[in-house]
This record gives sequence, C-alpha cells and structure tokens, in this order.
Amino acid sequence: MRPARVEARGRLAAWTVILAVAAVPVIAAAASPLQAGRELLWVTGGMAGVVALSLLFVQPLLKAAAPALLPARSGTLWHRWAGIAIAVLVGLHIGALYLYSPDDITDALLLVAPTPFSLYGVISLWCLVLTVLLVATRRRLGLAKRWWRVLHSVLAVAIVSAGVIHAVLIEGAMEEFSKLAVCAAALATTTAGALEINLFGPLRRRRKLQSA
Repeated sequence: MRPARVEARGRLAAWTVILAVAAVPVIAAAASPLQAGRELLWVTGGMAGVVALSLLFVQPLLKAAAPALLPARSGTLWHRWAGIAIAVLVGLHIGALYLYSPDDITDALLLVAPTPFSLYGVISLWCLVLTVLLVATRRRLGLAKRWWRVLHSVLAVAIVSAGVIHAVLIEGAMEEFSKLAVCAAALATTTAGALEINLFGPLRRRRKLQSA
C-alpha cells in the first residue's frame, strides 16, 4: 500500500475518533431529559456552552503539527474559524442565559454568585475576551511571532482550564462520562498544542539547523 494512502487512512481514522469525542457530549446533552419543558433561552444558552466546550477540544488539533491532521494552510484557516465560532458560542451562551435569568448572570459577572462554577466561567470568559482583543490588535501592537505564540498559548490554556472546571462543576444536561471525556481531551490537546508550538517545534527546527 502506498505511503500517501496509508497516511490518508490514518488521518480519516483520527478524525473519526475526534469527531466522535466532540459530538457525543453534544448529542447526549441535546437528548437529556432535563431539556424537556425548559424555556428556549435556557436550552439555547446551555447547548451553546456544550458546543463551545467540544470545539475547545477540536480547535488545537486543526493546527496540529505532530502529527499534522490537516495541510498547514487549511489547518490555520480552520483554526481561526473555530476560534471565531467559540467566541460567538460563548457570547450566545452568556446572552441567552442573561435573558433567561438576568440576576444570576449579573451576579456571576460581578463575582458575587454563590455557585463556585460561576467564578471559573467568568475567568474563562475574560481570558477569551483578552484573546480576541490580542488577535484584533496583534499588528498594531507589533508583537514578535515568538511572543504572540507564548501569549496566545498561555491564554488558551487558561481558557480551557477554567472552562473545564466550570463545566465539571455544573450538574446539568451534559452526560457525566462524555463530559469528563471531552474535558480531559480538551485539556490534553490544548496543553500538547502549547508545548508543541513553544517548545518541541522550535527544538526540532534548531536540531535540523545544527545538523545541516
């Protein structure tokens, strides 16, 4: 069998597993009995958060370099679109829940909510806002590529870490096993991506230059 065909089949198998891990929590949450009888705003806000959580797992893999699951150019493009989708979904998550229960969301944003998961949700939110601002002003700030990678990676790990704690602490429509699986996967892919971009990738390039 040709190496290119083997590689294509390997990528297909990898993406099948990735999509399954990402999709199962969303399907399970949508089918939860807790959704029955709930208002549309509650369901919309909750499901937007579930989809955003699954995308946090998938997004780092779109730009993975070792192993590369997509061609570099298209991977970067899809990575950016996934980031935009996550920001929109988080906005929908907060907006819909605010319209459903303004007092609860206001208390959470002011850090006076009695529920511990609210704090981690707000931490993840503000790290996401900082990331969006960093992306929007990157050229004006004149950040070197190296520092851009470091800042982006630190914020990404913070977003996912706080978002995962937020999700784990909530006892809601998400099925527990699939929720824990996608949370662990999101932490793993984000941490691995940050290490690859800032440590392992530069080390490999340096060794190649030294051996050339």
